Amino acid sequence: MVELRSASDSLTELQEKMKEYIQNGASLGWLIDRKNKQVEIYRSSQDVEVLNNPTHISGDDILAGFVLDLISIL
Repeated sequence: MVELRSASDSLTELQEKMKEYIQNGASLGWLIDRKNKQVEIYRSSQDVEVLNNPTHISGDDILAGFVLDLISIL
């Protein structure tokens, strides 16, 4: 799943939402934070990975071969 933080979104609320998605069975989640130019990657049974100003993110084994270009988003 993908969450794109808007200017009015609370980062803390979105982070809690992402954790809830993972707890309810989602395998992979991306929280794209344009304000801070970061992407938080949520995976089941793993700590959250934070990428600073990435140009792209991949779908890992879950979405094998999928790459999201972030240059125009961040």
